[in-house]
Amino acid sequence: MFGLIKFFTGFTMAIAILFFAGVSLSRYAIARLTILPPKPMFPNDNPPLSPVPTANPVASSPTTAPSPTVVAPSSVAPTPSVLPSVSPTPSPTSETAGYQARVVQPIGLILRDNPSRDSSQIGGVEYNEAVVVLETSSDGEWLRVQLPGSNMEGWIKAGNTEK
Repeated sequence: MFGLIKFFTGFTMAIAILFFAGVSLSRYAIARLTILPPKPMFPNDNPPLSPVPTANPVASSPTTAPSPTVVAPSSVAPTPSVLPSVSPTPSPTSETAGYQARVVQPIGLILRDNPSRDSSQIGGVEYNEAVVVLETSSDGEWLRVQLPGSNMEGWIKAGNTEK
């Protein structure tokens, strides 16, 4: 009789140990599977560029060439004849050209340097983010936009924004 009680106690403890080990192992596996893997980076992906503040806003625009500047010595005051006669044209802003729009594409948009799928990626625009539309391409397929709060300009696919 004493041997039968030892057998049932041992059998019950073995089942309990296996049960708790299985539960612990399952919880560990589930916890490891719920951690998101790092975002993959492919060779053709360009990391988004952060705008670099410059003293000359025209030079930071990707579509315009830098304007010439004349540096006068600090001891000599510049005269009007020394200054260049060409006045730089400011890059368009929401006050001078374009209109405000917001991105309605749920996955966001790629900001490109030229109006073509083959052009390089210079950044991105998130869903519901405001942009300033500066112009439309000749075929109407692309929009040149400026991101508010920065001098970053680029092209996005048309039809993914609303006024």
